[in-house]
Amino acid sequence: MPDSMRLKDQPANERPRERLAAHGPDALSHAELIAILLRTGLKGRNVVQVGQKLLQKYGSLHALALAKVDDLRQEAGIGRDKAVTLVAAFALARRMEQEKRDESPVLDNPETVVNYMRETNRLRENETLQVLLLNVRRRFIRMEEISDGTLDTILVHPREVFRQAIAANAAALLLVHNHPSGDPTPSEADIKVTRDLIRAGQLLKIDVVDHIILGHRTDERPRDFVSLRELGYFYS
Repeated sequence: MPDSMRLKDQPANERPRERLAAHGPDALSHAELIAILLRTGLKGRNVVQVGQKLLQKYGSLHALALAKVDDLRQEAGIGRDKAVTLVAAFALARRMEQEKRDESPVLDNPETVVNYMRETNRLRENETLQVLLLNVRRRFIRMEEISDGTLDTILVHPREVFRQAIAANAAALLLVHNHPSGDPTPSEADIKVTRDLIRAGQLLKIDVVDHIILGHRTDERPRDFVSLRELGYFYS
């Protein structure tokens, strides 16, 4: 059976929609899931192949999720409606993660914090410092974004961080920021900012629980984050 065969000419049990209905979405490749959203291909290339070409062009789902409607429309087989459908699907995925955050989880260890914040930071292209405000039971109150850039070049003043914590009557806070390079190793600026905020929190009786830096997993680095508390930069 040639790879370019139209999906409607393939056996029903090999088509993405039928396979998803029978076996669930985890049985399908990225390209096949994209094909379901696109619905149709173009002459000489079926819709799964169109999905494969998109992934080859962008390199990953992460990069594809950043694409704008006008960018997607430049690709063969992708018109306005298909581009809008893809952008909407990725937007829904992000909103689902937002709903999870709105459920006020208990953030009392690095793994829980990372699971809660990973998707929010995955699509960020700039380094952003986020402050998670917590109540006395370490339950999430809300998130504040303090800076957008690199901590090496943006002055993070304790006043900015603790103003919102005081307004929310927070008992504690967590610092989270991303390293777009993928390497979560803390810089000297990261360490200095952390120590400055710990000292300020001690004066204000607001506990700085941890500073977590998010990166990306690699074969050599299976963990995609570091906790500065675990690394020993917090005082006992």
